[in-house]
Amino acid sequence: MPTTYSISDLARELDITTRAIRFYEEQGMLNPERRGQERIYSARDKVSLKLILRGKRIGFSLAECRELIELYDPTGNHKQLETFMRKIAERREQLRQQLLDIEQMQLELDTAEERCLAAMAQVPA
Repeated sequence: MPTTYSISDLARELDITTRAIRFYEEQGMLNPERRGQERIYSARDKVSLKLILRGKRIGFSLAECRELIELYDPTGNHKQLETFMRKIAERREQLRQQLLDIEQMQLELDTAEERCLAAMAQVPA
């Protein structure tokens, strides 16, 4: 018998709220079975949820997470892994650019601060 999870099982195990799980379900990223009002999540849903949470931690958008989930193939996930590696490289490049932008902004702040201090030194108190 396949392993299944209730929404509270997943929330507890992955340390997220049931509301977050329902949000991802509303976005079409999870597809639990229904037994009346009860949601029954599969092992695949759990893997998808882990991928979403990992993607969020490293700055992926929901669309990027969805793309990776859609590439999942239980017989072999080479294409999914290649796409994930490409997205990791893209994210690294974005972060490198953000670091350069921050360094440039810090230099501009330093210059503005120096000018303010010099101007204040010339104005009588």
